Amino acid sequence: MAGPVEGLRKILALEQKKKYSNTAIVGGLDAYLLRFAQESGLGVSHPFSQVLQALPPGGYRALHPVQRRRVVQELLRALEDGLPEPQEPPPAARPRLTIVPRSPEPPPPVRPPDKIVGTLDSPVSVLPAVTRTTEARLAKLGLRTVLDVLFHFPLRYHDYSEVRPIARMSVGEEQTVIGDVWSLSVGGISRYRKGTEAIIGDETGTMRVVWWGQTYVARRLRQGMRVALSGKVTAFRGRLQLENPEIEPLDDESLHTRRLVPVYPSTEGLFQRPLRGIVRAAVDNFTAKLEDALPEEMRGRLGLPAVQEALRQAHLPDSQEQADAARRRFAFEELLYIEIGVVRRRQEWQVAGGAPGLTLPPLVRAGFVESLPFTLTNAQRRAIDAVLADIGREVPMSRLLEGDVGSGKTVVAAAALLAAVISGYQGAIMAPTEILAEQHFRTFTRLLDPRAEDAGVDGLWVQEAGPGYVALQPGYLDRPVRVALLTGSLKASEKSAAQEAIARGEVDIAVGTHALVQEAVEFQRLGMAVVDEQHRFGVVQRAALREKGDSPHILVMTATPIPRTLALTVYGDLDITVLDEMPPGRPEVKTWRVNSQDRERAFKAVRRRIAEGRQAYVICPLVEESEAVAAKAAVQEYERLRQEVFPDLRLGLLHGRMTPGEKDATMRRFRDGELDILVSTAVVEVGIDVANATVMLIEGADRFGLAQLHQFRGRVRRSSQQAYCFLLSDNPSPEAQERLEIMERVNDGFELAEEDLRLRGPGEYFGTRQSGLPDLKVAKLTDVDLIVLARDEATRLLADDPELRSPAHAALQEQVKRLWGRIAAEVS
Repeated sequence: MAGPVEGLRKILALEQKKKYSNTAIVGGLDAYLLRFAQESGLGVSHPFSQVLQALPPGGYRALHPVQRRRVVQELLRALEDGLPEPQEPPPAARPRLTIVPRSPEPPPPVRPPDKIVGTLDSPVSVLPAVTRTTEARLAKLGLRTVLDVLFHFPLRYHDYSEVRPIARMSVGEEQTVIGDVWSLSVGGISRYRKGTEAIIGDETGTMRVVWWGQTYVARRLRQGMRVALSGKVTAFRGRLQLENPEIEPLDDESLHTRRLVPVYPSTEGLFQRPLRGIVRAAVDNFTAKLEDALPEEMRGRLGLPAVQEALRQAHLPDSQEQADAARRRFAFEELLYIEIGVVRRRQEWQVAGGAPGLTLPPLVRAGFVESLPFTLTNAQRRAIDAVLADIGREVPMSRLLEGDVGSGKTVVAAAALLAAVISGYQGAIMAPTEILAEQHFRTFTRLLDPRAEDAGVDGLWVQEAGPGYVALQPGYLDRPVRVALLTGSLKASEKSAAQEAIARGEVDIAVGTHALVQEAVEFQRLGMAVVDEQHRFGVVQRAALREKGDSPHILVMTATPIPRTLALTVYGDLDITVLDEMPPGRPEVKTWRVNSQDRERAFKAVRRRIAEGRQAYVICPLVEESEAVAAKAAVQEYERLRQEVFPDLRLGLLHGRMTPGEKDATMRRFRDGELDILVSTAVVEVGIDVANATVMLIEGADRFGLAQLHQFRGRVRRSSQQAYCFLLSDNPSPEAQERLEIMERVNDGFELAEEDLRLRGPGEYFGTRQSGLPDLKVAKLTDVDLIVLARDEATRLLADDPELRSPAHAALQEQVKRLWGRIAAEVS
């Protein structure tokens, strides 16, 4: 017995030296003394045991240092003569100082839900604890009705389901402990900070619990109270402690501890604890009033829980598996609503028929191809074949043409529009920006008559293609092709004249911005419509352009590669053709990240290329506030570069606030080699093709998405010369550097698109509102399998019940109508 006794004497001596601070041993003296007494086989009558039994419920830890001093002295006196074996009954019958383990904690009582009178559309104020202030905070989250609250899903869960004794708790993990409050103090718990401090004990030890800045917590606790605490365990001076844990008395049903605890999207002043209570009240009182939109047959076949059970498991899960099953059900449901709308649009569009059969006679096609100043790639030939095959039928074409910058989408569109003109119909092409519309205006004029002079656009809204090869094909067209430009910045008289000419059929091809889909624009005989840079327009805007004619054919184009999941949702009403081949002899752009320390090296590299006779772009950092602020920032950057960095070179400036004439003049000067460097905002993303420009420097590159950076980079891949792109960034964050590292490594636009969607989500990928994609509460556009399942189920449903008129589909039809009505309102 000498060994353990000597060890205990040393610990008690150390406690004296530490002025009775209860720090002589990690975890405090209480658990150690109890364990010593138990392992030594001391009877309850032994003086050592009697000292321990005289301690208060809080144990040694709950005593004042003066009281602890007396306890230590009494324990040392009990050890003075060692620990002789007491004359007690045999070991089997000998009473011992034992720690009687508590029986397992009974399950918390299930309280009957408070009865609340209301409906799913009742305001959130009918829920308990929702004051006017709370109601205003909930409104900031878009939560105005009970139904909104029910579908306010958690971002994640804290796993507090595992209850551990104090002796088995681990630093850095989220855990739950059940114990008694030994002591409680409020006020200054460190030199600079106030809060609440408690000592919690169970049968295995004690630990410190701190609520920083939360003095009100003390009102919910009292000494001797048995509580559950859940949170992350930390270490303080070698001892375990809990910081800011959730608390629940054991006589309450578990909501904040002892389970998977939901963490919700919130806003300033709205804390998780009351928010959980509000959601819980909604779940308890209103889930039974919900009608399940998913047919019972479908739920059974796919193994999906009913809406009532799924909502309860989403907010109050019994396990992670149950939470995952609930989230999968609601994710599928969201995607199903989208897919029903998309598949239905596609079927209605194709079943309607009535599209004009457009043809491009072989002789005319051969003349068009031979007149081009370049040779078509095999991908371009395949795309033209596919498009001409589609528009030759009376089923309206609805096709997406995607390909990197420079892959040659415009010539495919020109062939389709020419087929419309030759067949006696009008064509239209809609671009997202005026600068791109103006570029198309020039390009189509040039493509339809290679001998025509390159025309500006200022003050000129219609251009005849001239007596080119088309006029040389007797019996097909005996006049020049007439191309008109219609944009929002045209003078009122020019706009009116263009609209009237289009309505009278005096315009063959109308080129414009969203002004083309305004009510005032009417086509006499629209047969072919092209939408460029599809990611700037949504499903509803495509439909608006279709309505300008009697079932015209639609070709949409984008240089932003579309991830497969988006092709199945936002673009699900389209067939897809990919231009996966660049014109021969164009090397990949060499790309480098450049930090602030190496900025001068990047500027020198630009100078070297210009000295070799090349030209350069400098892209200004992205400014979110407005086009006016972006223009001002671009002017400042232009002046800095012109005066401080490249004072001896010729610089030009391009930004969105310039007039069409100013933009055209600047682009013409750059194209004609009169400028060495073009300083530009993001408007350069589309519409500028200068083969001699082989170097690009992008300031603040981390502010742009990968897809947009790839489009910028494509502007310098227009010739057989090696091109270079420098990504300047002062942002050292790992996220920013990861994205720029991907740009360095990857040149494939489709791989970049998948990465961009993964990193930023669909909203930032191309603007949720513009895309016509609704906000997704649960579903992720990276879940290909679930999207494919939703698409298959939508197709199956509509095949059996095209109008969803079956009583079993009534609730589903109502949800689909609500979703697509909201999309139409948001993007129209």
